[in-house]
Amino acid sequence: LQTRLQAGQGYGNTLKCFLTVYRNESVTGFFKGMSFPMATTGLYSSVVFGVFSSTQRFLSQLRHGHAAAAPSLADITVASAVAGSVSVAIGTPVDLVKIRLQMQTQPYVKGNVKPKPTAPGSPVYRGPIHCFWTILQKEGIAGIYRGTVAMLLRDVPGYCVYFIPYAVFCDWATPDGCISPSPFSVWLAGGVAGAISWGLCTPMDVVKSRLQADGVYLNQYKGTLDCILQSYQNEGLKVFFRGLTVNTVRGFPTSAAMFLGYELSLKAMKRDQTETNL
Repeated sequence: LQTRLQAGQGYGNTLKCFLTVYRNESVTGFFKGMSFPMATTGLYSSVVFGVFSSTQRFLSQLRHGHAAAAPSLADITVASAVAGSVSVAIGTPVDLVKIRLQMQTQPYVKGNVKPKPTAPGSPVYRGPIHCFWTILQKEGIAGIYRGTVAMLLRDVPGYCVYFIPYAVFCDWATPDGCISPSPFSVWLAGGVAGAISWGLCTPMDVVKSRLQADGVYLNQYKGTLDCILQSYQNEGLKVFFRGLTVNTVRGFPTSAAMFLGYELSLKAMKRDQTETNL
């Protein structure tokens, strides 16, 4: 729904978009482009959380003389920005393939008579691998990383308003004398942080989605700034808030599960390491 609302035409609000997708493509329409993100989400999340925690420990060691020292707000901010910058290297190709597949409005059928490749609604890609190689062959590495600038402008500040609220809420929810917050507090803090982050990043998410969707049938935008200007001139300021509801609502459960899984995994590995050392 998010991609269709942000980069598509004629979908209206969230409910209308939902009904349109279901009516035209049935239930399978809601799962387009799912396989590639699912196959890479483990690697992506590992890189993001690994870079964030490693940078945070490095800064604590550098500034406070001990890697386990409590990080300052500045440390968390820098670590978040570094994690956001690094994540783009993996996230851009994955998002590109997902969005290109989601913007196809009918499935690819081998026996179909091939329509004009530029006609909206024509199947262009057979699946994620075919999509990736097609873009690589036709547009090169630059094509695979289409939308990188917009994604940097989304993810660098986005991860700052992702990790900082999480750290603040966890600290607030941890009782005096306890080393770490409860699993419920982690879940709640992660969900709130995700909703805040995705909500605030929606304007640049719209630009990124439009840039990456551009090229399935047509080439409309010359770059990030051109996309911003054309979108504003054609549809006004409200265009940058397309998909805000979907982003905010989905940000809570996904981030809550992400942070909870991360914290529980760390505790389990630390416990195993302690038992092994003993």
